[in-house]
Amino acid sequence: MMIQVCIGSSCHVKGSYEVKTIFENLIRENQLEEQITLRPAFCLGNCGEGVSVKIDGEPISGVTTENAADIFRQYVLKG
Repeated sequence: MMIQVCIGSSCHVKGSYEVKTIFENLIRENQLEEQITLRPAFCLGNCGEGVSVKIDGEPISGVTTENAADIFRQYVLKG
């Protein structure tokens, strides 16, 4: 599985590095380091709705530090 987190200027201002850190911690906590690749992406083309991420190619916008764990559970853990 591939997770991309936009680190372009608009998403950066909205907290993309914090979202990326939350995903890194959740990947580690769930022992998914071998199954998930987490990468930064310069721009995912949805600047007005950031933070933007893609999980296995599916774009997800409006990710925040408050909802990142829920999004991880929904899209990655499917729970």
